[in-house]
Amino acid sequence: MSYKVDNAVIMAAGAASRFAPLSYELPKALIPVRGEVLIERQIRQLYKAGVPEVIVVTGYKSEQFAYLAEKCGVRLVHNPDWDRRNNTGSIHAVRDLLGSSYLCSADNYFTANPFEPEVTDSYYAAEYADGPTAEWCMRTDADGHICHVQIGGENAWYMMGHTFWSRDFTRQFLALLEREYDDPRTASQLWERFFMRHLDRLKMSVRRYPPEQIFEFDSLDELRAFDPSYIDDARSPILADAAARLGCGQRDITGIRAFLGGSAEAEGFTFDAPGGQYRYTYKDRKIERI
Repeated sequence: MSYKVDNAVIMAAGAASRFAPLSYELPKALIPVRGEVLIERQIRQLYKAGVPEVIVVTGYKSEQFAYLAEKCGVRLVHNPDWDRRNNTGSIHAVRDLLGSSYLCSADNYFTANPFEPEVTDSYYAAEYADGPTAEWCMRTDADGHICHVQIGGENAWYMMGHTFWSRDFTRQFLALLEREYDDPRTASQLWERFFMRHLDRLKMSVRRYPPEQIFEFDSLDELRAFDPSYIDDARSPILADAAARLGCGQRDITGIRAFLGGSAEAEGFTFDAPGGQYRYTYKDRKIERI
């Protein structure tokens, strides 16, 4: 059976604290990569593929996404629970708009356009790990549906990129989500975790992609490997400040790891630089050796 795509939902509500310090200054989805803003590139690919409507779910620094409505013709939906729930809150925020829909992450970079106007089955995009991996690895049953997901594995297809939900999958997922939305487990989980709890009801196949078509950047170090222009200039006043105060180049600041306080936003980050390990706190712009 073939499903005509109704729309695409791009989830861009999270603070992406692991992408410190860039995400403290700018939502990760709005960071330029190889000359294009991440989310703008994905929006263009969706429209070029014939997807009729693109919906962007915002939360953290939502005001910075407002220009997309005019520039890219998208529909913006605010997730009021972005700092209290994981991304099931973003799905709940657009529950009345989902049908035969792509569900996308705002921080993916696709080297080739993976979207199409009609899809034959609900699926999760995947790439293959040749050897060990820490990614979310999938197994399928005799019908080709995902029957097991585990974090970490080897020589396996793992979740990477977008998904497509048929109307039937959407209906079943939302019914389960509505029933369990107030469960504390659901509030803290990624939607994929929720999906894993209901594999017997939620049937989804694996769409396999070749290597290096789908990219996701979880840290500045990963972005630098893909876009070397960030090695000496991370476009971050915070990183420039830290480098100037330590008397080193931005390329010398590596291994950045955010630390959280009592909210979804990071309070600062630790990093490696000449002379040892350091801690940078956003509130007081303080650098201390640790």
